Amino acid sequence: MLNRRDFLEAASATAAFTILPRHVLAKSGAVPPSDKITVAHIGTGTEGLREMPRLMASPEIQIVAVCDPSQHAIGYRDWGKDDLLNELRTVLEKPDWMKGTEGIVPGGRDLAKNFVETYYAADQPSGTYKGCASYADFRELLDKEKDIDAVKIMTPDHLHGVISIACMKKGKHVILHKPIANRLQEAKLVIETARQTGVATHFMPWEANGSMDQIMAWINGGAIGTLREIHNWTNRPVWPQYTNLPTAAPVPDGFDWDLWLGPEAERPYSPDYTHMVFRGWYDFGGGSMADMGHYSLWAVFNALDLKSPTSIEPAKTHVCGFNNGIAFQVQNDYSFPTASSVRFKYPASGTRGPVDLVWYDGGMRPPTPEELEAANEELPVEGMMFTGTKGKILSGFMLEDPQLILPGGTPKDQPPPTYARGKQVAPSMRQWIAAVRGSGSQPPSSFLNAWPITEAVNLYAVALRTGKKLIYDGQSQKITNLADANKYLAREYRKGWDPQA
Repeated sequence: MLNRRDFLEAASATAAFTILPRHVLAKSGAVPPSDKITVAHIGTGTEGLREMPRLMASPEIQIVAVCDPSQHAIGYRDWGKDDLLNELRTVLEKPDWMKGTEGIVPGGRDLAKNFVETYYAADQPSGTYKGCASYADFRELLDKEKDIDAVKIMTPDHLHGVISIACMKKGKHVILHKPIANRLQEAKLVIETARQTGVATHFMPWEANGSMDQIMAWINGGAIGTLREIHNWTNRPVWPQYTNLPTAAPVPDGFDWDLWLGPEAERPYSPDYTHMVFRGWYDFGGGSMADMGHYSLWAVFNALDLKSPTSIEPAKTHVCGFNNGIAFQVQNDYSFPTASSVRFKYPASGTRGPVDLVWYDGGMRPPTPEELEAANEELPVEGMMFTGTKGKILSGFMLEDPQLILPGGTPKDQPPPTYARGKQVAPSMRQWIAAVRGSGSQPPSSFLNAWPITEAVNLYAVALRTGKKLIYDGQSQKITNLADANKYLAREYRKGWDPQA
């Protein structure tokens, strides 16, 4: 089973980064302070803290502010009690940093500010540094930190859109974690705002996307006949997908619940909405496909020119209960199912015929190909498969190690790939830095290139939420067979949170 640490290690390998001491991260050739790109880091939970050293490793970048509704390290969850703490200590080369906090999962803006200032203090003759501001509200940050050049957004999914739009309207360049937004119309507005403002944007999943070069060489060469289906499966979710609304709890000290809710409707606080588990809620997350599909499928969408699907058909697990001895099936439109498969139908494009894309999560997988069964093999826990009229291509989840499978043979019988693979990932952060400085065009990781995959992950959520097959018109971006489902394409903003107001 691929856990979070395994995935991070794999992603880090493709992005040429791992947890390294500060002196290794520091680059040769100092950059004068006046030439640095100043960045505000918005979102300082566990994922934000893990990503922070990657940003600081670039000598052109200086984090000058952190922002998060949570002040203290209270209520965070992770993959191990002290894993993240030890990773941050390794980066700082300070094994006693935050001594006494062992057993408490790190998080919050106070700890993030401490980390930033401790990191940069090593560059100062005095050994101290106090140049990082701290905010609970990103709007206050934008009002007061007028000179920042860019922001990196590492918040829960439901805040990505409103924060990135507000920042771009202020002329700030943006680095954003996935998804672009967890509502289709809001995601479209994010992309259009990027286009209108012309700021440099970097959508982080691009860094981990694999190469389609060998796979396309096989497909275009007719090795598997006519491509009919793409199957992509993951073991996600690896967080709870609650079937009941959580019980209200006291708001922790130093946590601004109203700010965390942001554009979403008011409700009582519960720790079962926040931090590591937000992805399981339709209001706050985007489910397993938004979490992992960007990493595996963005390159597939580009190579096969997948635009808008014509239909989206879900199959999902359900939960049953008893009420006074009478069995019933739990129905809700607030949390993602434990497991699902969603079939997208894409029309022909250019020389490519129509294809189906099938996403699986929660341990569901496509049927094992006959060629694997003959060799007494089975599909891996996570993977990708391209099915044609004459054969199949099987690869790892992020397109690694593609194998050609033809009738009457097994993967071991086929010749190894002959296409000379280059680097899996373009140096998108370097390109983003060049774009920020005005010396380069938008990187391939720009928001402007992310609409087709963004459209798919949002339609996935709507299909699961309705439990119905959806007929979709990509031109109008409307669902035509189930009018009521269109309400899930948009968000009802709380007063003061509408990005167009």
